[in-house]
Amino acid sequence: MLNDILIPYLKGAFELNHTKAMLVQFAFFTAYFVGSLVYFIISFTKGDPINKMGYKKGIIIGLIISATGALLFYPAAQFHMYGFFLSALFVMGLGFTLLQIAANPYVAILGPERSASSRLNLAQGFNSLGTTIGPVIGGYLIFTFFKNSEGSDAVKIPYLVFSAVFLLMAVYIFLTPLPRFTQPEEEKAGFGALKYRQLVFGMAAIFMYVGGEVSIGSMMISYLGLPEIGGLSELDASKFVAFYWGGQMIGRFLGAVSLSDIKKPLKYLYMISIAAVSFLVIGFTNGFDTALIYGVLLILNLIAFAIGKSLPHRTLFVFALVNLGLLSVALTNTGAIAMWSVIGIGLFNSIMWSNIFTLAIAGLGKHTSQGSSLLVMMILGGAVLPVIMGAIADGAGVHFSLIVPFFSYLYLAFYGANGYKPYRKVSNI
Repeated sequence: MLNDILIPYLKGAFELNHTKAMLVQFAFFTAYFVGSLVYFIISFTKGDPINKMGYKKGIIIGLIISATGALLFYPAAQFHMYGFFLSALFVMGLGFTLLQIAANPYVAILGPERSASSRLNLAQGFNSLGTTIGPVIGGYLIFTFFKNSEGSDAVKIPYLVFSAVFLLMAVYIFLTPLPRFTQPEEEKAGFGALKYRQLVFGMAAIFMYVGGEVSIGSMMISYLGLPEIGGLSELDASKFVAFYWGGQMIGRFLGAVSLSDIKKPLKYLYMISIAAVSFLVIGFTNGFDTALIYGVLLILNLIAFAIGKSLPHRTLFVFALVNLGLLSVALTNTGAIAMWSVIGIGLFNSIMWSNIFTLAIAGLGKHTSQGSSLLVMMILGGAVLPVIMGAIADGAGVHFSLIVPFFSYLYLAFYGANGYKPYRKVSNI
């Protein structure tokens, strides 16, 4: 995501330490918590807003709010105020909050529940295309094309473009007919969604997943810049940030196939084809020496999918274990082994959001949108854990700070093994 590029840029522009620079993620992801909390309070007192107005309107409103936040980057750069940048990110985060609350359950209920994870992985795969090319384009614009701009002016044009894109998407969705799902006869106020065990444990899983994922991405450029790891410049490191997020895209497309109802022989053929195409694209764009290294991670990913046996909870468990292994390697090694171990985590993060989300809202029925708002609220992990990681980086070093996401994947392994089970209610609310 572009925040990973924005952090080192603003860190230099405002002469910040790691902890203060991580306020970028704190402002952005706190908006998810605040926005979701407001949504939950409204649903508790008045009934579910999206169930009343429809998912389409919710998505459009979210895009407009996101466009407004991106537009605020212009005056933030004009006045060269770090607090203004944080405010703009907060507004963008509010827009993304509504998008997540509306879009995720909408994709999940478009078809059978058993293939909900497949559909959400496919949708998230296309979303990851933006987070893959964003660091490359953003890194070029911010660290090269506009490098000599005065102050923080280098971010003006990229975010003006984002604002325009969000508005165009809102217009496109407004003009596109979409199926409408509402259950007005069942709208009720209250804490109904919190009755479900899988949701409550799923909320903690989303907190840990987003916190771990964002922490690693946020520290990636600083980590790859360490002399004992890669000694890379900010521009060169930003290209490897694209590998981290690009791995999510590849893994989500693989997950969409793996968790679908496609018959096994054809399913495996599709998955091998996706991995092969990814290998060739990396080879032709980054060299086949790089592709061979990443190819090892792709093979490991295919093996992990096979062990997952197309079951969302089992695949989540296996992927969490792999990431624990990769982090252990990164924490205890230096050089290329440590570098590629961290980059490879993105490939195994891929299915986690979609699998956690669909496992957590399974069986919620009329409480689905409320449950969705609670899950999106827990994106707060992306605000909290990066700041903790930044504080550890300032005190004990960037390398050791990778211990923070290690605990995230420990919990995710638990959720995949047991926490997802809906066999009992948490309360009688």
